[in-house]
Amino acid sequence: MRTAFLAAGLLLGAAASAGAQQAHLLVVTGLGGDPTYREQFHAWATTLVEAATARYDLPPERITYLGEDPELDPERIAGRSTRENIAAAVDALAEGSASGDHVVIVLFGHGSESGRPRVNLPGRDLAADDYAALLDRLEGRRITFVNTASASGPFVESLSGPDRLVMTATRSGREWNAALFGGYFVDAFADGESDADVNKDSRVSMLEAFTYARLRVAQAYESEGLLLTEHALLDDNGDGAGALEPDPLEGDGRMARTLFLASGEATASAMAFPDDPELRPLYDERAALEARVEDLRGLRGGLDAEQYERQLQTLLVEIALKSREIRRLEAARGAPEEGR
Repeated sequence: MRTAFLAAGLLLGAAASAGAQQAHLLVVTGLGGDPTYREQFHAWATTLVEAATARYDLPPERITYLGEDPELDPERIAGRSTRENIAAAVDALAEGSASGDHVVIVLFGHGSESGRPRVNLPGRDLAADDYAALLDRLEGRRITFVNTASASGPFVESLSGPDRLVMTATRSGREWNAALFGGYFVDAFADGESDADVNKDSRVSMLEAFTYARLRVAQAYESEGLLLTEHALLDDNGDGAGALEPDPLEGDGRMARTLFLASGEATASAMAFPDDPELRPLYDERAALEARVEDLRGLRGGLDAEQYERQLQTLLVEIALKSREIRRLEAARGAPEEGR
């Protein structure tokens, strides 16, 4: 399994600085249809919210959770996931965020392509073009919009645009079986973090989360001997055509590798002891290795493919070893291991 994720890492960039922008998270669960799905969607939503706060230091005031039934978790769920409440939440994001901030919107539920592509909500649904209009209210922000529902593929074309990262669980509206993608996407920020964090920089980018979830979905279907009926897409170059396997050097994925669930200030806390005389050089050495990865990627077109992959894999291994050395020293200094 680790070999598969290392191979995927050959197509992922070393994490770029997230800058000083703030991150904001809106989580929405639609109609479950039955108690099993209602509880599943709620579990995925709460796991994501908990990871955002506990692992990525996202302040609770910058997280909003709208659910089918607020009584499931009155302390976490701010309101029912109606079209009116979702629109109000987006307006609040527009008011409470600034240009350059990163706004993450994640939908869990069942989708449909009948009429207009949509996710089923209590009351009247919001269709893909309705969400596109809502995102227009967030002009100037960098947006990650993740639709983990079945039949979600058409959302890519409707929502694609500059400074927008759009992920869907399926590549078309005809893939209508209940999707597994949402659970694995959440797991990338929670229990699966160590595998999802391919470049071992102690944080999971949106590109790493997508790749982790896509691979895990395929493995789940294979282990059950089932034909794969969901194919996740990612679009972040604004062309309206999602990629099944994004490559930041060739098209989609360039922005996704720089976007995180945490703000710039929180991700900077990956350095637990920035002034430590033993650790500071290790941090600098890891940063230098990451810079060499970026330099190598710039030379990709002039290198033999086998040579390029061999050199890149060597650098990724060196980064992983350097990160392990850092974690050992940090543990000796008393840094908590959870979330790192």
